[in-house]
Amino acid sequence: MGTVTQALRPGLYAITDSRLTPPETLIASVEAALRGGAVLVQYRNKSASMAERLRQALDLQAACSNAGVPLLINDDVDLARRSGAAGVHLGQTDDSLASARQLLGEDAIIGITCHADLELAQTAYAAGADYLAFGRFYTSGTKPDAPAADPAVLTAARQFDRPLTAIGGITTENGAPLIRAGADMLAVVGGLFGGTPDDVENRARAFARLFQQHHPLFSISR
Repeated sequence: MGTVTQALRPGLYAITDSRLTPPETLIASVEAALRGGAVLVQYRNKSASMAERLRQALDLQAACSNAGVPLLINDDVDLARRSGAAGVHLGQTDDSLASARQLLGEDAIIGITCHADLELAQTAYAAGADYLAFGRFYTSGTKPDAPAADPAVLTAARQFDRPLTAIGGITTENGAPLIRAGADMLAVVGGLFGGTPDDVENRARAFARLFQQHHPLFSISR
């Protein structure tokens, strides 16, 4: 797990959406995000058939593999296994981390939603999560009813020595304070996708600049 954790680089974590990245633009949009510097991609689709989701996941896995960037699957451990994805992201009501690890192996990347709860983060850390996800930090179009989180939870979560992800309404305009508070990755849906591939690539590059300016791995002023 230590090797996996080290392989997660600071930067933009691109999450697909069946509305903003429909089948006809899915691959082009993700490839644009990868060109712009996304360091991690999550395939999230709650509405398509299993057959379509497998096709899309396989296509995304090929695109991410070509870019040298891990692909994670939202919630579905079996789809992650069948598509050859690098791992899975699990919410608090999804499969257990232990069962996902058993099916996907020690080298899989497994991230856990912790909302704004350090006790959930402690449990995930103890169970061997590769990264801890917190949010929502701002009003989210994808999950408007998700509980709100304060950036201070990111600072407190540094104690767990795992990469930290922030999610929820994040844009290039409001992402910097989250990076400064402790976020290693910004998970973005609506603030990234939508529009032309050029639009997506330009937004991804803008997120990459935020990390260059504000993340301690890049910033020479910290």
